[in-house]
Amino acid sequence: MTRYLISFDAHAMDHIPPEEMPAVAKAAHEVVEEAMEAGVWVFGGGLEQGRAAVVSTDGTISDGAYPDAVGGFWVVDVHSREQALEWAAKTAVACRCAQEVREFMPDPAVGN
Repeated sequence: MTRYLISFDAHAMDHIPPEEMPAVAKAAHEVVEEAMEAGVWVFGGGLEQGRAAVVSTDGTISDGAYPDAVGGFWVVDVHSREQALEWAAKTAVACRCAQEVREFMPDPAVGN
């Protein structure tokens, strides 16, 4: 099995009116439950943008996220890229925004 990151931009959901967000959250949680039942869910969640900080190589700390920061993500462990894309499609529908899919690189030092 291979782990994939499914994520979306921090501003990808800006088009959704606040009153519709509970329905979006419900739909997203339904996909999470489906992924858990399928045994492919590893970890995920939305990311708080207001408390983000960027730490430079010289130790300088700047408040705020990168302009194209990740707004939320899921990690799934599936047999193929095609399966990861299928989960991303379900996520895109539930979250009403496009999803990026990236494969984690193998790292023998940590057992994968």
